[in-house]
Amino acid sequence: MVATDHTLEYATDYAAIARLLVDWHNAHQRDLPWRAAPAGARDPYAVWISEVMLQQTRVEAVVGYYNRWMERFPTVDALAAVDLQEVLKAWEGLGYYARARNLHRAAQVVAAQYAGVFPAERSALLALPGIGEYTVGAVLSIAYNQPEPLLDGNVKRVLARLLDLDQPIDQPPVLRLLWQHARTLVAAAAPGEAGACNEGIMELGATICTPQSPRCLLCPLQDLCAAAAHGTQADRPVMPPRKRTPHYDVAAGVIWQGEPYGSPLLLAQRPHKGLLGGLWEFPGGKLEENDLDLEACLRREIGEELAIDIEVREQVAVVPHAYTHFRITLHAFHAVHRGGEPQKIGVADWRWVALEEVASFPLAVTDQKILAAVKAGVTQ
Repeated sequence: MVATDHTLEYATDYAAIARLLVDWHNAHQRDLPWRAAPAGARDPYAVWISEVMLQQTRVEAVVGYYNRWMERFPTVDALAAVDLQEVLKAWEGLGYYARARNLHRAAQVVAAQYAGVFPAERSALLALPGIGEYTVGAVLSIAYNQPEPLLDGNVKRVLARLLDLDQPIDQPPVLRLLWQHARTLVAAAAPGEAGACNEGIMELGATICTPQSPRCLLCPLQDLCAAAAHGTQADRPVMPPRKRTPHYDVAAGVIWQGEPYGSPLLLAQRPHKGLLGGLWEFPGGKLEENDLDLEACLRREIGEELAIDIEVREQVAVVPHAYTHFRITLHAFHAVHRGGEPQKIGVADWRWVALEEVASFPLAVTDQKILAAVKAGVTQ
């Protein structure tokens, strides 16, 4: 059972909940750069950029990226006009690079079809690349003050506690119920306060109704919260069982055209679709069952992706890294080109690049760490 009678007695007065959220938010909201104007009266482009950056990324990490982004691409038209490589370089380090690619594509659509003015209709927004229900709710409520719901991790947690939901939060019936209550909440906000209501519940989840040790005594909704009344707030939301995260060993090559540090090195561009699409990297790939060792893995991968022969030399760095659904240990080796002209077989592009030019290319965090290790070797 998703909701029980005791749930409804606490969660029906959404007009009161909305009023409390707005008042609390107005008094306690954090000073963040994308909040230069009141909720409900903001630049939709700025709302869009900030909300995409904030997805699965800490606020503290986003502030610097947001400020630099808005300085470089202050409008939809400015973003649409630049090359994708410049966009990926500005996004470098934030992860989830498909979001940057979608931002660029969506900006081009808005510039071409809407004269650079962000549409204010749900259907038009949903048709843009990379924009889903959450982003639509954020833009329409926070920028245009429309009573559209949104549901991120913070909102799910607050609602699950308000309702004292005792089923895993990822189940479709539970998600449908949460969307229903999110819509009821924002519709209950006073005229002109839809954006502040949505921003308030997100802020409450981020700062008060936190995953561990929620600060219920400071919460404006404590008297209306079913979980607080029943002492179950630490058990809500019910999370799905955690799956074992697979791990892979990966070999990468810092491939020099001649002797290390005395010649250009080879960068490869990843295919434009898929993980880290469009970024540049020190090429390589995953250790397979038939590979004798990491060095053999690297020679095989370079042959399969670029059709060249290499001589593998000493190790440069070992870089552990976690992605959303798997972990890797990246083993980077110096290598020397021994034959063949590089071909675009498993890569989108390739280039011989001077060491001092590598940093100008958009690189994943792992490749930035390899680059740092390579540069450190210059002084050794």
